[in-house]
Amino acid sequence: MKLFAKAIAAAALAGTAAIATPAAAQVNGIATSSPEAVIVRSQARINAYQQIDQQYSAQITQLRTLRQEMQTLQQSLDTDNNGQLTQAEAQANPTVVQQIQQKEQQLAQTSQPIVLAQTYAIEQLIDDYQNVQQQVVQQKNIQLLLTPDAIQWAPEGVNVTSDLVAAMNQRVPSVQITPPQGWRPRQESLQTQQTVSQVLLGVAQQQAAQQAAQQQQQPATQPTGR
Repeated sequence: MKLFAKAIAAAALAGTAAIATPAAAQVNGIATSSPEAVIVRSQARINAYQQIDQQYSAQITQLRTLRQEMQTLQQSLDTDNNGQLTQAEAQANPTVVQQIQQKEQQLAQTSQPIVLAQTYAIEQLIDDYQNVQQQVVQQKNIQLLLTPDAIQWAPEGVNVTSDLVAAMNQRVPSVQITPPQGWRPRQESLQTQQTVSQVLLGVAQQQAAQQAAQQQQQPATQPTGR
């Protein structure tokens, strides 16, 4: 699953960085992509998440604060400062453990409407993905469509994610973010939402690491004066 998520994150990172990818067809009727990669890069998903971030900006700020508070509490339990919590360290301060558990409950409650809105947006894309896939399969005469983790190596042209994203953008240019009354997400939609969240987190971490590396490579400013 981690390998699969990394492959999707790499595809998403390429999309967000606007890297040009050749429109080459699949190799001998074989192509690769995944629904998660297409959903991550679809414009409807991007726009929906931006709307959700705006609508729930106060809750998102609260979530950041709760995570920081939890991290501080967890660090206070780590009495030997080795970055690992033992059962003995947790048992030594049950009050802090209880505080962490309470904040975990607050996190779940605060994030619930955000997760539901994201999942509702994603489920609308999932509902049309089979049509999108069939359209590209027919256009490119694809005989076998595999997920990236099913192949050890393949030329770049075998990846048809960009074609699927283009078809998705055309078929589903926008989605709603407010679920109807009584709506309950399918398990598939919840799993996809979790995968998308992991991918976006991975992309953010990769971009942060790249920025840090670039800053380190920049020459230090020479002092002026004598």
